[in-house]
Amino acid sequence: MASTAPLLEDLPMEEEEEEGRRPPLNRALLHRSSANNTSQVAMVGSNPCPIESLDYEMIENELFDQNWRTRSKADQVRYVVLKWTFCFAIGILTGIVGFVVNLAVENVAGFKLEAVSALMEASSYWTAFWVFAASNLVLLLLASSITAFVSPAAGGSGIPEVKAYLNGVDAPNIFSLRTLAVKVVGNIAAVSSSLHVGKAGPMVHTGACIAAIFGQGGSRKYGLTCRWLRYFKNDRDRRDLVTIGAGAGVAAAFRAPVGGVLFALESLSSWWRSALIWRSFFTTAVVAVVLRLFIELCGSGRCGMFGQGGLIMYDVSTMFDDLMTYHLKDIPTVILIGVTGALLGALYNLLMEKVLRVYNIINERGGAHKLLLAAIVSIITSCCVFGLPWLAPCLPCPAAGPLSSAPDGTCHELNRFRRFQCPPGHYNDLASLFLNINDDAIRNLYSTGTNDVYHPASMVIFFVASYALGVLSYGVVAPSGLFVPIILTGATYGRLVAMLLGSHSGLDHGLVAILGSASFLGGTLRMTMSVCVIVLELTNNLLLLPLIMLVLLISKTVADSFNSSIYDLILHLKGLPHLDGHAEPYMRQLTVGDVVAGPLRSFNGVEKVGSIVHTLRTTGHHAFPVVDEPPFSPAPVLYGLVLRAHLLVLLKKREFLAAPERYPKEYVAGRFQAEDFDKRGSGKQDTIDDVQQLSPEEMEMYVDLHPFTNTSPYTVVETMSLAKALVLFREVGLRHLLVVPKACDRSPVVGILTRHDFMPEHILGLHPVLLGSRWKRLRWQKGAVAKYFRSLIVWVANIC
Repeated sequence: MASTAPLLEDLPMEEEEEEGRRPPLNRALLHRSSANNTSQVAMVGSNPCPIESLDYEMIENELFDQNWRTRSKADQVRYVVLKWTFCFAIGILTGIVGFVVNLAVENVAGFKLEAVSALMEASSYWTAFWVFAASNLVLLLLASSITAFVSPAAGGSGIPEVKAYLNGVDAPNIFSLRTLAVKVVGNIAAVSSSLHVGKAGPMVHTGACIAAIFGQGGSRKYGLTCRWLRYFKNDRDRRDLVTIGAGAGVAAAFRAPVGGVLFALESLSSWWRSALIWRSFFTTAVVAVVLRLFIELCGSGRCGMFGQGGLIMYDVSTMFDDLMTYHLKDIPTVILIGVTGALLGALYNLLMEKVLRVYNIINERGGAHKLLLAAIVSIITSCCVFGLPWLAPCLPCPAAGPLSSAPDGTCHELNRFRRFQCPPGHYNDLASLFLNINDDAIRNLYSTGTNDVYHPASMVIFFVASYALGVLSYGVVAPSGLFVPIILTGATYGRLVAMLLGSHSGLDHGLVAILGSASFLGGTLRMTMSVCVIVLELTNNLLLLPLIMLVLLISKTVADSFNSSIYDLILHLKGLPHLDGHAEPYMRQLTVGDVVAGPLRSFNGVEKVGSIVHTLRTTGHHAFPVVDEPPFSPAPVLYGLVLRAHLLVLLKKREFLAAPERYPKEYVAGRFQAEDFDKRGSGKQDTIDDVQQLSPEEMEMYVDLHPFTNTSPYTVVETMSLAKALVLFREVGLRHLLVVPKACDRSPVVGILTRHDFMPEHILGLHPVLLGSRWKRLRWQKGAVAKYFRSLIVWVANIC
């Protein structure tokens, strides 16, 4: 993919002997290269982009300390009020966008499907197909075109990019206003095109975009600046806002406020605190209130085809309460569903990874190939969705009940059942699933008291098609999500399991469908708490809590034995350097001195301008150690760390000294302001080329770096284990970690650790001998399966 470093599985390995002994070490493997060979380019959306690390560290220097001391009590209160005001505004806007997306999908897709149904009832079958296929193709090409040519960062679900950002990885345009607009419009078009994708993932990215725009601190370009807003021009506050926005996106997608908070906590965020929980919960509550308000406004039919059933609420508690019961004898069925969901989820992730690799090769050829791939997937989808219902039998509407026949010959539309090619008084169960938006199809499958509504053959066909189309659809260059298709596929096989068990299970088929969705979510996404709460909020039934908890624990545990979660696999495929929460075992065998790379570039406390310019032009480093030497100190000593962005500000201001001496304190306070060094927005940074040409006389002058140097950077001694350093680096949210020597008679700085120094590609590239000690979960590999199968045969033979 985007990374130029070899994949871990491609690194050279000696085959282990059959007895399982490790091969003898070769001294040549101990050769250590001196440079970090990991790529700093990753796939963001659908295009490769340069990536940078975020810096959540609190900078402490003379200028910033003076700025904090001058802040009044009113400034502090204003800052707190602004944080809560932003949360309220994020909730309002995310709720409005979530409603608009659902409203547009319900009406665009609904109008298309109603037109096709009308043509089918008029026996204009070919015309119905061409209308269906052409409208799908136009909608998907619209979504793919604006994504490929306007904002490639809007492609996909956006959850891997948000997760990487909250882990400390930044990339251009992932939260820009253009990305937000393309994400909303493209997702509406993609979901309305009958593509097997969902709205939840893009809504997470949408909420994060809205929050990140608030965190930009205004815009100098458009004159939208305010002294108050500059408080948020740092990575720490922007990280909090993006976390809150992502949780609000989940709440807007599923009307699940508590689930949104837990989703951001469990799946996205790498750093959390109690104050952030309060603000996130407040924001998701605002989203829930906004959505409820719009639902009431649309309840009387003033929003077209968007009615009381919109905004995904599969309420199974208001009807057939007597069917939502279970007993101890049903536990084996629940265990079976959990194991089945785990196996199907692990296979789903494996196939998704293979397909995405192929799609990436195609998409790298240019915009025309992206559109061609989208067109091919759209045609395949249209043929399956329209063609497969012809294989289903026509079922008569029940004589009484919610599906009883209406005067026009159609079944009552409690669940929007379709006649398709069937005669009056009958319905096509497969068309009722295919020729509906995903929300209505899930609502059909979750309905209780409908055990005899679906034919087993129809369930098999729909499950296979839904499973395959879910794998094929996601890699298309368009805003698309995985959550809803996974829910739909899981609900299908849940009903199928209930049908196969028959009288051996007393569970209602609708309830088993809900458990199937939960197990498939656990098998693919590998989340437990957030998925459990989201499913409960979707179904509005707390009676399901014990069963959903059990099925999620089983599915996640079993699926983890095969591969990683789908989002972790996509992060790896995109080349995003995400730091995991656990340290690999080989990291305990290494010290930070074993991986730190050189050569190290440092500055004196008072440095010549020409030296600074030369270093900035010849290196890409974003921070440099500042070392005081005589006459500013008796011996070389580490003074701190100065950022590249701050050096560029100093060069632009041209406040130079004719002699190597320090600035007077009054001089710094009068010539520099803290806001001059504010962090720019996401993906934006100044370069040395932005500095106007310096004269030869200026190049020979000096800059005092002391007032602008972070005097308390995080440091580790060179003998610290790499595993311990990783915990510090990730938990604090660092961009640079200084390595200092053990002995006092050496240079005060050994090197600087960055995110890429902790990447397995870099570490194992330096020390390939450690490849055999990589972290290994209990996972079933081909060799292990064959070995245990042979052992089982021998054991059975001995018994017999």
